[in-house]
Amino acid sequence: MNTTEELQSQVNQLQQELEQRDLLVQQLSEELFRLVKGNSAFMPSQELLDHHHAEIKYLTEKLSAADDQIAEARQLLEERDNEIIDLRQEVQDMGDRTRMLEQVVAELPNVYKAKFAERMIPIKQKVESLQKENRQLHIELQSLSFRLASRIRPSRLELPHVTAS
Repeated sequence: MNTTEELQSQVNQLQQELEQRDLLVQQLSEELFRLVKGNSAFMPSQELLDHHHAEIKYLTEKLSAADDQIAEARQLLEERDNEIIDLRQEVQDMGDRTRMLEQVVAELPNVYKAKFAERMIPIKQKVESLQKENRQLHIELQSLSFRLASRIRPSRLELPHVTAS
């Protein structure tokens, strides 16, 4: 921004110098016209004419140089303005992208939980199936144990023989 202000200051200074020179040229022209018009016999000397032409040429060249400097300064200002616009757009784009990434990061735990829950469904179903099968097998085992126990029971209890000595 400092460079832009300096360029603007230079442009303003050059414009003021240009206005002053234009005013001097106009005053000089008016004075010459008044002198010539007021005195028809007045003929400026060749030396004076040459001096005026040289001064006019010098002022014209200086004016042209000032115009060139003003054009360069304007072009530089325009380039800076375009660069500023591009950088602002880039900052805006980066801000949008940052907000999008922050939103994605904020949603990651929920996405992770949903995916985990989704993968757990078949596992839970398998566990439930195994538990159901285990209960069924346990019931069958108890039933078979009870039936087996009732079949194997001896009808009479045999005690060992003890001899008295």
